[in-house]
Amino acid sequence: MDVKTATMGKVMSSYIRKAGGSALGARLRQLSERIDREATQIYADAGISFRQRWFGVLDLLAKQGPMTVGELAEKLSIRHVSVSQTRSSLEKAGLLISLPDDTDSRKRVLSLSPKAETLVQQMNPYWDSMAAAAQELGRESGDIVRALNALEEALDRKPLASRVAEKLRMAEH
Repeated sequence: MDVKTATMGKVMSSYIRKAGGSALGARLRQLSERIDREATQIYADAGISFRQRWFGVLDLLAKQGPMTVGELAEKLSIRHVSVSQTRSSLEKAGLLISLPDDTDSRKRVLSLSPKAETLVQQMNPYWDSMAAAAQELGRESGDIVRALNALEEALDRKPLASRVAEKLRMAEH
């Protein structure tokens, strides 16, 4: 990372930190981008061409076998379009095999290509080490995973839009 980018990140982080809860989404995006950027650098330093966004799809297919885009989206708890975009980049990289579903020709069943199976074997030590590092970060941060789970559950109980609408109604009175 160059000096300008590092400085911009610190300025933005300072602003976002000061904004507190009102910039929660920006703060989470910033941290997510940082983690992805650092993971990408780890792979690059090892001479591995790998996009962090591929992890969930490749890992899930390696562990559970072939699935449709819809099944992957459901298991990863992400939107169908996100899995479709990841699928496209994985296909371009020669890492996925996509075949028509036997029961529904509109669906495609995705599985790992032999190249992907080799890549997954190569990546496993990195993924295991990253998982251990993430656990360490979690402990150092006061169990951030538990806090994120609690945040997600709070949003499930009452979405942000409902909370904001309620605050706006209260402000009108």
